[in-house]
Formats: sequence, C-alpha cells, structure tokens
Amino acid sequence: MSLLALTLLMPRGLMGLLLVMDQIERPLQRASVTDLLATFLDTAQPEEVEIFVSQGFGLALDGYWRRRGLTKVRPNPAIS
Repeated sequence: MSLLALTLLMPRGLMGLLLVMDQIERPLQRASVTDLLATFLDTAQPEEVEIFVSQGFGLALDGYWRRRGLTKVRPNPAIS
C-alpha cells in the first residue's frame, strides 16, 4: 500500500516544488531584465531605440546583440 501512496504523492510533491521554485526565480528574472534594459538604453544606437519603441524590447535587443557580435545572450526569448 505504501507504493501506491508514493505513486500518488510524488507528482503532487514535484508540482509543489516547481511552484515554489517559480516564486523564487521570478524576482531574479526581473532584475536581470532590468539590468539588460539599462545596458541597452545606455549603449543603443538611435535605430535600435526606434525598434524598441515601435516593436518591443525583444527585437531591439536581438539587433543590439547582433551588432555587438553576440547571439542569443538574453535570458528569456519571450521578452517583448
């Protein structure tokens, strides 16, 4: 009977752990995005700022990283 209980409780325990980890990670992601935005706005060219204003942070940051010779450095590609 304990194997059945373990089988039923294990997915719930993992889901609970994932929810807790998400709550811990969320502020860390915000701080990272804030740092990226500050760096971007300090060093971006006017065309990149125009893209940021018209199309969002994701596309402007992609162009910025391409210009600097770096690819896919940003932590979360869903940022826009």
